[in-house]
Amino acid sequence: MPFSAPYSGQNSLKTGGDTENSLTATFFFGTRLWKNASLYANPEMSGGAGVSKATGLAGFTNGEIYRVGDPKPAIYFARLYFNQKISLSHQNTYTEDGLNQIVEKKPSRYLNLSFGKFSVADYYDLNRFSHDPRSSFLNWSLMSNGAWDYPANTRGYTYAGILEFISPAWSVRLSTAAVPTEANGQELEYRINKAHSETLEGEHSFKMGSQSGILRFLAFRTVANMGNYALATSSIHPDITQTREYGRTKLGLGINWEQNINSTLGFMFRASFNDGKNETWAFTEIDRSISTAFVQKGNLWNRPNDMAGLALVVNGLSPEHKNYLAAGGYGFIIGDGQLRYGTENILEAHYNFSVFKSFNLSPDYQVVLNPGYNKDRKGPIHFFAIRAHIEL
Repeated sequence: MPFSAPYSGQNSLKTGGDTENSLTATFFFGTRLWKNASLYANPEMSGGAGVSKATGLAGFTNGEIYRVGDPKPAIYFARLYFNQKISLSHQNTYTEDGLNQIVEKKPSRYLNLSFGKFSVADYYDLNRFSHDPRSSFLNWSLMSNGAWDYPANTRGYTYAGILEFISPAWSVRLSTAAVPTEANGQELEYRINKAHSETLEGEHSFKMGSQSGILRFLAFRTVANMGNYALATSSIHPDITQTREYGRTKLGLGINWEQNINSTLGFMFRASFNDGKNETWAFTEIDRSISTAFVQKGNLWNRPNDMAGLALVVNGLSPEHKNYLAAGGYGFIIGDGQLRYGTENILEAHYNFSVFKSFNLSPDYQVVLNPGYNKDRKGPIHFFAIRAHIEL
């Protein structure tokens, strides 16, 4: 919806309002190769555009949209990867057929190796109540920890290898992945001696009273041809791209808690931080983020297959990053030409309405204060969306 602002820059959210559409369709294929080994392939089609060409907001409002530049539908392989489980237990659990999951007897304790092309977010920072923009919250900073600059090309995929230890109560996973050749780029850098990203996560499942919960602790380190915010700010005309140099790093931490409050109500909390000294490279321009959400099943109103959710996000920047924007610099997603800094605050509410089996409609509402961390463009700014989701 329209809002007023005293000035706008190269990456500012449009003040006159905007309406856009998006479309994604993914096909899931999997086959068993030998015992505990499988191969998965996901052809995907996506198209559409984000409001203001997906600029002006660090916590962008549509998780199905990336800054691909061309809104025409494109077909590509989103995932093509190999998976091998190495059993560490004589006990097995039966796993039914699902998305990138073949029918099998899975060991209760095992090592899991995956390598190929996929999204690292398929494995890390999972949360039943806030992770998939096709069925839960839409905002980018509610899909995963906002300050996790996770390695991916513009569409969200990369080539990576992940080794996991999985047990009923504890899991640990470590990965290395390719990163883009330039910030938010589509092409990946395959010279791993020059650029790469490692992610480590520990996960613990527990009971709080009779209700189950999961805590996840995440750490990451990315090495790439990044620009430096302080160096760029010292220039007469700040331009982060002119300060890029191989060997620069970005370090970050995140915590993720999902908790059942009762049989129909769930709670989510995430908090994340990165050092914010060097250029945001792959995800979005967030250096600090806190988010929380409540998700209620429709049992209370005799709609057990429906879901309602309410979430709040507060995103922030490092001192170096905010000084760069205040001096007139631009990132790949935000930059108004100047800045009176304030945290970017987002409230999102959605309702997932089960029309019939495999078909859902989800109206969504978001309100944003200080888009792009700018108090001069405070808002509030209102966003409305409706999703249709079909699963065959």
